[in-house]
Amino acid sequence: MAKVLCVLYDDPVDGYPKTYARDDLPKIDHYPGGQTTPTPQGIDFTPGHLLGSVSGELGLRSYLESQGHTLVVTSDKDREGSVFDQELVDADVVISQPFWPAYLTAERIAKAKNLKLAVTAGIGSDHVDLDAAIAKGITVAEVTYCNSISVAEHVVMMTLSLVRNYLPSYKWVLDGGWNIADCVSRSYDLEGMQVGTVAAGRIGLAVLRRLAPFDVGLHYTDRHRLPESVEQELGLTWHESAAAMVPHCDVVTINAPLHPETEGLFGDELIATMKRGAYLINTARAKIADRDAIDRALRSGQLAGYAGDVWYPQPAPADHPWRTMPHHGMTPHISGSSLSAQARYAAGTREILENFFAGTPQRDEYLIVDKGALAGVGAHSYSVKS
Repeated sequence: MAKVLCVLYDDPVDGYPKTYARDDLPKIDHYPGGQTTPTPQGIDFTPGHLLGSVSGELGLRSYLESQGHTLVVTSDKDREGSVFDQELVDADVVISQPFWPAYLTAERIAKAKNLKLAVTAGIGSDHVDLDAAIAKGITVAEVTYCNSISVAEHVVMMTLSLVRNYLPSYKWVLDGGWNIADCVSRSYDLEGMQVGTVAAGRIGLAVLRRLAPFDVGLHYTDRHRLPESVEQELGLTWHESAAAMVPHCDVVTINAPLHPETEGLFGDELIATMKRGAYLINTARAKIADRDAIDRALRSGQLAGYAGDVWYPQPAPADHPWRTMPHHGMTPHISGSSLSAQARYAAGTREILENFFAGTPQRDEYLIVDKGALAGVGAHSYSVKS
């Protein structure tokens, strides 16, 4: 029997919800392109409920315990001697979310003598040292596509919020004001602007499709060029690199995975080539952008705004400069953890576990590392240091 260690974020400050704002979710059985949504043999949760916090347990306890497995759920992961560290030493499976990542460093992997499977309940496995996982033969899997559209919607929301100066305007209302001049002095129309995405995979392409009706110019760069038919359909301009693209753009959105080629990409040098007053949206990974370079660019006016919901580390410390820099629209890492998305990534996590325990193959779309090498989606999206 296996020990499954699940690291999830804390419950709401006023307790686990007893009621919800809505009674149901729209039924979605496939994603754009035809990939089916997760298909586990069963689920033991109500779609639309809070599954990603410790009391939600990703809806896994009944299933795992009925099979004789042990489930340990904690939010305690970062301090010295954390529950995560204590329980990891004999865990067979580790599950965590990008929003509250259990950082599986090479040192932690070395101590996890029984570890065979690391699951990301969501998308993005850069919190796992992939080189160490490859060396030790650990399978790394994630629920690819489960929250891609959720993140794409968040990108569109943040883009409009920055360009239209929504958040400061909302604050005037909260403060009892009617300061129209203050609200509109940094407000523009998105129409006619040039918008570019760094990476045009599932999320990046979904962003482009959602922004096309705003009558903007659309640009992209990606290591894999899109089909000509898609470029023509959306009127896309392809650029061979981020450096080649960003001087043309009023809005740049980052939708790339974190790996050695993208880490630190948006630093002082690249930002200096952007249009003065451009907006930068980052819902990918915080380390793709240089923390202090972003702060400097907002204070100097080189960037008119920065929004995102990815930080490093996560959770971000109280003194993180992105909390207090001007003209930002930061959120905690929530873009892919809507209640709608949670139903899909909880079901996908169960599907992965069912396959693991049955010894049956995982979907190719879910694999990041398998049999000592990058595999599936991981081979398409990631690179490793070795």
